[in-house]
Amino acid sequence: MALVSGWGRFPVVDTDVLRPRSFGAVGAVIARTSGGIARGNGRAYGDAGIGQNQTIDMTAFDRVRSFDPETGRIRLEAGVLLSDLIDTFGPRGFLPYVVPGTRFISIGGAIAADVHGKNHHCEGGFGRYVDSILLWPGEGEAIEISREQNPDAFVATIGGMGLTGVILEATLRLRPVETGWIREQVIPAENLGDAMKALDSGDSATYSVAWIDCVADGSNLGRSLIYLGEHARASEISPDADKFPRGADPRLNVPVDLPSMTLNRYSVRAFNELYFRMGARRAGGPNLVSIFPYFFPLDGVGAWNRIYGRRGFLQHQCVIPQDGARDVLGEILARVSKRGDASFLAVLKKLGPSDGIMSFPLPGYTLALDFPMTGSILGFLDELDRLVVAAGGRLYLAKDARQSRATFEAGYPALQRFKEIRASLDPSGKIRSKLSQRLLDEVHS
Repeated sequence: MALVSGWGRFPVVDTDVLRPRSFGAVGAVIARTSGGIARGNGRAYGDAGIGQNQTIDMTAFDRVRSFDPETGRIRLEAGVLLSDLIDTFGPRGFLPYVVPGTRFISIGGAIAADVHGKNHHCEGGFGRYVDSILLWPGEGEAIEISREQNPDAFVATIGGMGLTGVILEATLRLRPVETGWIREQVIPAENLGDAMKALDSGDSATYSVAWIDCVADGSNLGRSLIYLGEHARASEISPDADKFPRGADPRLNVPVDLPSMTLNRYSVRAFNELYFRMGARRAGGPNLVSIFPYFFPLDGVGAWNRIYGRRGFLQHQCVIPQDGARDVLGEILARVSKRGDASFLAVLKKLGPSDGIMSFPLPGYTLALDFPMTGSILGFLDELDRLVVAAGGRLYLAKDARQSRATFEAGYPALQRFKEIRASLDPSGKIRSKLSQRLLDEVHS
């Protein structure tokens, strides 16, 4: 048994961690589990990657099976990290179509969460570029699933948080690129309305994201820096520059848990003021930046989750449908600003339709905010949840550690179909996580 948590370090759970070394061993683990879930690199923030009783560590499955440079199609095991995929195939002129805010996630985790990036508004999520999956369900042998073969299992596995079975391998399509650089434009926005207008105007950009000053208030509520981006061509970078810079080790490291008082209204306000001023100086452009700081800004700080102290933190990431989003997001930010202890890295993005039946995105705006774990934060987040539900929105399961069943059920209208497909793949209920125990599984009195 071992104490295990997600990246947010809450909750911490005592679980039996199993480390199979072959696909056959995975099947044997599933056959005898009394409630297990696959776990990749542990970057889900809450309890999605922790089994009710057993947690199946998939990090040993880290091999590339095949690659076709003519088509960019790659077959690889579920434990391969996105960082290794980028470092290996970036110099060959290929990158993943979709990347989230960290490169230190496994391919299996990226599929299970159907992770989204800064290009979801125009190019969709990770699952759109998955052609097939080798899945070991809760009963029987491993099966190949795709849009043509076992399609119900496929659309339930994309975004299904690992609850349809253990992902063993997958075939993906990679994007051909000429360089590892992004041509970036920075647009300062003085308030939320201006930020949303800038994101709307940037719909034609491949990548768009806004950093929000979440402690700004009054006429500056929601002031932001919007980052638009395109892949740079070889002709646009200096002949002396490395066409594909490698992802460096973190420049900074947080070696110990910081005191809980470190993040407060004054420290966050000071940081945000400096960050906004520095970003505004880069307005206009375009600027050439490596893919690593553009896509993965926090990867430059090792163990940054320790900034929130030993009690950890919670992320509240919601998506609000486009109609009415301005008012709802404004109300959320006003409450967060008044509270004063939100994170220094708040993110606003536009999303498009989903591909998996349990995928998080829907057409609208997603807002992600981090909060230190305190005695009063759970009640405050319940208040935000009510605003989200009333607006027809939902919360991201890969970031969640505490939403209620009522909030979850209100946000995912395809839930009943997912339950039926899950039951067909796992009639004995062997595949279960702490997240499913909290939100999905039957409650026995």
